[in-house]
Amino acid sequence: MPPIPWTAPAILWTALAATWGVLVGLWTPRGPLTITEALCSVFVSVAIGLAAGRFSSSRLVAVLVPLAFLLALETARIRYSGPSTGPPHASAFGFVVLVAGRGLQATLTLVPLVLGLLIGRGVTRRLGQVLVALPAAGVLLLTTAIAIPARTAPIPGGVAELATVGGLNVMIRGAHADAPVLLFVPGAPGGSELGAVRNHLGAVEQRFVMATLDRRGGGASYPALDPTSEATLDRMVRDILDVADYLRERFHHDQIYLLGHSGGSILSVLALQRAPEKFAAYIGAGQGVDLRASDRIFYDDILAWARSTGRDDVAEQLAAQGPPPYGDVWGYEPITLYENEAYAQPSLGFEIGVGEYTLLQKAHTINAILDTWSVLYPQMQEIDLRRDALSLPVPAWFVQGADEMRGLEVLFDEWYAQLRAPRKELVMIDSAGHRAIFEQPDRFEAVLDDVLAG
Repeated sequence: MPPIPWTAPAILWTALAATWGVLVGLWTPRGPLTITEALCSVFVSVAIGLAAGRFSSSRLVAVLVPLAFLLALETARIRYSGPSTGPPHASAFGFVVLVAGRGLQATLTLVPLVLGLLIGRGVTRRLGQVLVALPAAGVLLLTTAIAIPARTAPIPGGVAELATVGGLNVMIRGAHADAPVLLFVPGAPGGSELGAVRNHLGAVEQRFVMATLDRRGGGASYPALDPTSEATLDRMVRDILDVADYLRERFHHDQIYLLGHSGGSILSVLALQRAPEKFAAYIGAGQGVDLRASDRIFYDDILAWARSTGRDDVAEQLAAQGPPPYGDVWGYEPITLYENEAYAQPSLGFEIGVGEYTLLQKAHTINAILDTWSVLYPQMQEIDLRRDALSLPVPAWFVQGADEMRGLEVLFDEWYAQLRAPRKELVMIDSAGHRAIFEQPDRFEAVLDDVLAG
């Protein structure tokens, strides 16, 4: 049998594919996160594949080019931390992370590279042509869908836009540009509430110019997570203050109103303490106090629920791993998966079916949460407002669901009893849980009216 030809062009194109793999690993280690990144990934991969197939006669190119690309890509992104760049994990979230991270990236880089190779070498058999045409059509359709930008519906005579402030995405909407400004800081690290705000809090736009922040690492601000060395607690607080300054200057207000929900409420309290002169009042919703203590209560309650309802698999998993804190984000997966069920909390879902999200942002919803959680959550566990914030420098309203989860309710009650503020008001919303402001927006709007009157 004659030896398989190994030519200089084959070496050249293999090296070029490896170089492209390194660039992809450094540029988009978590997969393409923006429209520009996705389109460039597809077009460059196709171009390299076409050229390698067309200008190299060696049959080894079909194997070595994609293999070199993959090995270089995985090697280059080792330096980036987080579930989306780490080894695959055998769990429900682990499967989603694998598909939305490496799977999506392969669809937008490796698949176009291989298709380009095959087309460049020339596909003559009818079956081969069909096998190339079908995935090529799929990549083309996916690329077209990805290219649709995010947008927010206009408000005649008002303001409605998706702004970028210091690399962070902010949805700004208000029926009257001269209305008071309300900055909303969402809850879970890496989470986004643009959809929930659009679906449930439209009436707030009649009272305020409402600015909804995608915190660093969440939603359209997912790319801002890197470098993770800068995603510190201090940086998260400064992000809130930087956005507040932008809003104050743009809308000509010395002070604005601050709304924090869940984990975002803890960061909001820290921002208030650091720069009280920027804020007229604070509204805490589903207020967090001490995440480490909350998690221990969650663990006990979910374990008891699992045992009492015959969920032996959940009970065994929790008993085996023991109570929190855990060394990585995967330890919190059973708590996150079952807390709504254990506490009979209504689940509104991620609410990503709105035009304010691109297809890529929707695909990366879980990855953004887990990657940001793994970086920020250990830092947030060091905060205990019962120790770190026994007073607030501005009037404060708290909106709590009467059916709030015990892991948050107990600690909030302790903190609120000690809290000092120029004015503090507690509003309990019946038949509502942790997401009371979205579950019963009418009640929340009445609270905002009281805030403005105050």
